[in-house]
Amino acid sequence: MKFETIIEPFRIKTVEPIRQTTREERLSAIRGAHYNVFQLNAEDVLIDLLTDSGTGAMSVYQWAGMMRGDESYAGARSFHTFVKSVAGITGFRHVIPTHQGRAAEHILSSAMLQPGDIVPNNTHFDTTRANIEHRGAVALNLPIHEGHQPQTLHPFKGNMDVVALERVLRENAGTVPLVMITVTNNSEGGQPVSMENIRRTSELCRAHGVPFFIDACRFAENAWFIKTREPGYADKAPLEIAQEMFKLADGCTMSAKKDGMANIGGFLAMNDDALAVTCRNSLILTEGFPTYGGLAGYDLEAIAVGLYEALDPDYLQYRVRSVEYLAEKMLAAGIPTVRPAGGHALYLDARAWLSHIPQHQYPGWALSVALYVEGGIRACEIGSVMFGRQPDGSERPADLELVRLAFPRRVYTQSHMDYVAEVLLYLNTISQDLRGVRIVEQPAALRHFTAKFALL
Repeated sequence: MKFETIIEPFRIKTVEPIRQTTREERLSAIRGAHYNVFQLNAEDVLIDLLTDSGTGAMSVYQWAGMMRGDESYAGARSFHTFVKSVAGITGFRHVIPTHQGRAAEHILSSAMLQPGDIVPNNTHFDTTRANIEHRGAVALNLPIHEGHQPQTLHPFKGNMDVVALERVLRENAGTVPLVMITVTNNSEGGQPVSMENIRRTSELCRAHGVPFFIDACRFAENAWFIKTREPGYADKAPLEIAQEMFKLADGCTMSAKKDGMANIGGFLAMNDDALAVTCRNSLILTEGFPTYGGLAGYDLEAIAVGLYEALDPDYLQYRVRSVEYLAEKMLAAGIPTVRPAGGHALYLDARAWLSHIPQHQYPGWALSVALYVEGGIRACEIGSVMFGRQPDGSERPADLELVRLAFPRRVYTQSHMDYVAEVLLYLNTISQDLRGVRIVEQPAALRHFTAKFALL
């Protein structure tokens, strides 16, 4: 007999209490945070789906590894354990630890970019874009057409538009220092990229002599989608698929706070010897010695274990199914989401759901505020607040107005998701009463983290 229920492939050994709050308490909290969910105190949040970055629960094997952590400043044993793990998956010759993914992006951008350069990607996420623009370069998004259609069903909506990429490479010879591809495509709804698309992107880059880097934050989830959706990969293990992905690239950036299953950490990896020297010198200046890179030895040990745990088929099946479970409830209720469901998050289509709120009044942000006020759920807007401001200070509406409910790894159970579904179903009954927001104060870059808002 084959049973259909997909269970959590772990037992709970340690628990962390969460505090129930009233609607009045949440109203007071969000006002004090200037209607910015990033500014809320975590203790005032019931279900925290703001991000899946660094918010997961570590395994007994990771905690055991942390006890073996070697805190020597240079040449620590934990560094070699870390490098062996990363190289075993990626195959890259040079592995440079960093304190998190954006540090890897900063070092790579500093080493490779000049003002006026163009960096194509299927879709840059917020810190990647910010680091590129900080160097005076252009972060160019080239998703396939279906990526901008939330309701369109396509198995690999995260793909790069390779026709557009070929044109960019041909017309901008000498000003494209590297090409990136993000797996999975976070800004487009957590959508996967096919192996065929990665291969075609790689071939184009090599034909034009341009280095090809993977933003590998969710490489394991992308490998699972390839296994379950792309012909020819059903019988391959996620590890084999990941190794094939990385073999097509020249390097990668990684936030180990995602598919590294750790609370902090990341790395930059590559094959180019000269580039590696430049990046290590920059690392020493900003992060630390090359064998710890801003991390403690116990962090390196936790990542070394976590990278392989993220590739476990039972874990990946459970994780993807958890998101699908919530997505199916939304579909049945007629609540618009990005379809098919992403690997690490459910993405609500705020523009379709709150169609009475114009884009310049930030419907995604308004929805994230309502989610918190009504149910104590914290989520992240991925729309015109995050991506609308241009390098010259002008405003341009984002292609999508989404609210991401990111699932921390191994943290919440099905009953938590049933509660989230209940809150969303209630919001559907009052959605026409929701109103937009305006920005009262904002920084020059990455404004969503610290901007202040007012309700309209």
